[in-house]
Amino acid sequence: MAVRLPRPHRFDAWAALAGLLGGLLLWGIGLGTRPADEPIVLFDGRWPILLPLTVTACCELLRRSAPRTGLLVGTLALIGDLLTQGSLVTVLMYTDLMYAAVLYGPPGSARRIPVITGLLSIAGTLVPYAVWRVPEALLIGVAIGIVSFAPASTGLIVRNHREAADAALLRAEQTALLAEMDRTQAVTAERARMARELHDMVANHLSAIAIHSTAALSLDDDRTSREALTVIRENSVQGLSEMRRLIGILRDGADDREPAATPTLDGLAALVDGARANGLDVGLDAEHDSVPAPVELAAYRIVQESLTNALKHGEKGRVSVWLRQRDGALDVRVTSPYGGRDAPRAPGSGAGLVGMRERAALLHGTFDAGPEDGPHGKIWVVRATLPVTDTVIDRGESE
Repeated sequence: MAVRLPRPHRFDAWAALAGLLGGLLLWGIGLGTRPADEPIVLFDGRWPILLPLTVTACCELLRRSAPRTGLLVGTLALIGDLLTQGSLVTVLMYTDLMYAAVLYGPPGSARRIPVITGLLSIAGTLVPYAVWRVPEALLIGVAIGIVSFAPASTGLIVRNHREAADAALLRAEQTALLAEMDRTQAVTAERARMARELHDMVANHLSAIAIHSTAALSLDDDRTSREALTVIRENSVQGLSEMRRLIGILRDGADDREPAATPTLDGLAALVDGARANGLDVGLDAEHDSVPAPVELAAYRIVQESLTNALKHGEKGRVSVWLRQRDGALDVRVTSPYGGRDAPRAPGSGAGLVGMRERAALLHGTFDAGPEDGPHGKIWVVRATLPVTDTVIDRGESE
């Protein structure tokens, strides 16, 4: 099976061509690195210089695609060049091969080559001096260091800088991705919060409007129709007020008008009175101290949605609202008659229970709702336990 050599990079091809032409130019004018009478020169004459030059130029084609192969073959070519009168361009191209082997080679080679060339430079300095005992012998180690250790060290420095830049770019991309994920989560959480607020504020009033408008249309009685229209008007006005409050929050102070205050547990009595006006038989039993605002809002909305569900789905009978604060938590319990109704008195989206469960979860509380057996038949029970400690509230608000 034939082995396909990797295609050389365009810059490497130009570097190989420039090196070959430069070497031919120096060869043409007769410029070598050593005189012909030196003992190391085994191949006298000008023609032997071309073989190492051509091989090294071909190795330049591999400086990115196969840097270790290029360095190995280039080292053999450099040894061959030492046995001739030599070419300065061959030496220069070899230093580039050494630099490229560290810069583009595998990480293991990038770590080992500078160490090996550094040891060779030290050995090339100490051994000749120890043998010949002349200062000129030190130049051998200097030459080895210039040809091998210096380009290898330069390649390692450049590689480390590139890797650091790549790591910084990766961290920046990861930071941007995390920021985008946080932004998406924040938008999703805000949309869910506004959906809960919109549902809890408007559903109660619209349910009452739907039920009483049905009564006004189905009963041919002026007094009953007038009472139903009165309730419809009151719920329309209250629903409009709640919508204006929500719009004020969304505008975030776009004008000088302050939105209405957030509902608190002190408003439960008015909420129950409104439910009674809508036709529910509601009893309120609440005992609590001062609790954080998020807990107050969640408890108020859970009671409000429970009364709305009792108005739409419940049977005639007593609806009980019970609140107690104990053991660092606020317990909420709403019961209403359950069963026997084929269809709700007003259409619903099914988002009420989801919203109540989300409100409790955001405060790290618990929530459950479902039918149970009561003293006078089946009842629908809504339970929520909302922690009131500052640590839990801070965590709930941050989410």
